[in-house]
Amino acid sequence: MGGPRLVSAALPADQRPFDDTPVHTGDLPDTPIRDRNVPAEAWVEAPAALLAAANGIPAPVGQSGDGRVRIAYKRRLGRWLLWRAGPAKGDARYVAVHADDLERILEFRLFPDGTGTGSGADGTVHYRFRDWKRSLLG
Repeated sequence: MGGPRLVSAALPADQRPFDDTPVHTGDLPDTPIRDRNVPAEAWVEAPAALLAAANGIPAPVGQSGDGRVRIAYKRRLGRWLLWRAGPAKGDARYVAVHADDLERILEFRLFPDGTGTGSGADGTVHYRFRDWKRSLLG
């Protein structure tokens, strides 16, 4: 008790700095990265559709920097690589890229009022983000 911490506290996603170090598909971890964000631009094999995922997503009010929305890697869900453009709550786009076929891409659009829509890996249109994510696992 009271000694040095072995694990640093996780930062909220919107406070994590972006690490622009180039990464390959095999380097993207299964679980969320808690101390930094990996931007889509740093992913060497990033498909063009992922790099365009921030188009139409407004920058959050009070955001510092150049005002552009960055796309951040979140985690693997089954064989899918999950990315997000925009904030965790609000106007955002989630993009899932299949790790074995980088041209196989699914999106879930989350709107400012909390509603959303996206076609899942099961071919069904989902209106809840949780259900859409589950489709990536099945």
